[in-house]
Amino acid sequence: MYEEFYGFTGRPFALSPDPRFFYASKGHSRAMAYLEYGVQLEEGFIVITGEVGAGKTTLVRSLFETLSDKPLVAAQLVSTQLDAEDLLRSVCLAFGLDDAPSHKAGQLRRLETFLRDTRARGQRALLVVDEAQNLGPDAVEELRMLSNFQGEDGPLLQSFLLGQPEFRRLLRSEDMQQLRQRVIATYHLGPMDEDDSRAYVEHRLARVGWNGRPHFDDDIWARIHDYTSGIPRKVNTFCDRLLLMGYLEECTDLDAARAQQVIDEIEEDLEGVLLDEGPSAAVRPEAGAEAGGLDDRLVASQVSMLRIEQDIEALEERLQRIERNLLVNFRATQEVLKIVRDEGYETESLAPVSSAAQS
Repeated sequence: MYEEFYGFTGRPFALSPDPRFFYASKGHSRAMAYLEYGVQLEEGFIVITGEVGAGKTTLVRSLFETLSDKPLVAAQLVSTQLDAEDLLRSVCLAFGLDDAPSHKAGQLRRLETFLRDTRARGQRALLVVDEAQNLGPDAVEELRMLSNFQGEDGPLLQSFLLGQPEFRRLLRSEDMQQLRQRVIATYHLGPMDEDDSRAYVEHRLARVGWNGRPHFDDDIWARIHDYTSGIPRKVNTFCDRLLLMGYLEECTDLDAARAQQVIDEIEEDLEGVLLDEGPSAAVRPEAGAEAGGLDDRLVASQVSMLRIEQDIEALEERLQRIERNLLVNFRATQEVLKIVRDEGYETESLAPVSSAAQS
C-alpha cells in the first residue's frame, strides 16, 4: 500500500529474514566476526543466542551470501521439539538425503557416506540449527555425536547453533559438559541501542530507494527505540505500521506524536484481543466470596459498566479501522478506473461501489 505513496521500490520492513536488508550493528558485527572465525577453523560448534526477533537467522543468511564462492555445503534445520531419532532424520533431509533408511544405523551410515563424499570433492559440510532451544538434551547429545565423524584432515561436519537465551541455560547444565568442550565460540546477540536503531531503520529504507520522503523528525527516534527495545523484528513491525498510518493519513512528516498515535492504536488492539478472550482475573469475583450484599452488587455493577465502556471503545476503534480500509479500497478502485480509462476500455462494469452498498 504505502510503497507507491512514498516512492519505494519494495517493502522495507517485511518480517521474513532477508540478507539484502542485513544491517551490521555493533552487536551484529561482533556476532558475524565469531561466525567467520568459526568458518575459518572448519570445526567445532559456534553458538549464537538472542531474544526472539534479534536477527539471528538474518545474520546467518547474510554470512551465507559471503560464502557463496567457497567450497561449502550448508544446510539449515529449524528444530521443533525434536527427539534424538527425529533429529538425525531431519539432518539427513536438510542435506537432501531423501534416500536415507528409516532406521538410525542406516541413517548414520548414509550421512557419513555423504560427508566423506563431500570432503572428497574438496568441499565441507556445515549444519545450521535454528531455534536450538527447542531441542531436548538427547537431541543436543545426538548433535555432539555427529561431530565425531572424522576425516584424514579433521571433522567432517561443523555446526552453528542458534537459539533463544534459554539455550544457554541448557548448555550450562551438567549433562552438556562434553558439548561445551567442543564449542569454540559463543555470543549473545543483544538489542540495538538508539543510534543503531535509527541507523537500522534508515538502512532498510535506503535499500528500497528512500529519498527523504517521508521525513522523520529527530524526536521520533527515541520513541521508536523505547517502544521496540531495539529488537529488529519489533522495529520492523512498528515501522511497517507507522508507514501504513502515514499513507492512510497522507502524511509525509513523521514525528514522536505520530509514533505515539501508532503505539496507542497497537495497545488498543491488544486490549481488544484481551476483551475478546473474556474479563481478566483482576475483575472477576473471587470464587469463595459471599454474594448478596449491597457492596457486592455495587462492585458487580461497576465492573459491568467498565466492561461496557471498554467494549464501546474497542468497537469505536474497530469502526475507525474499517473506515480506513474502505478509504484504501476506494483509492485503489479509483486508481484501477484511471488505468482502465487511460487504456480506453469500457468502465461501466467497473464503477466503484458506494460506501452504503459495501456496508
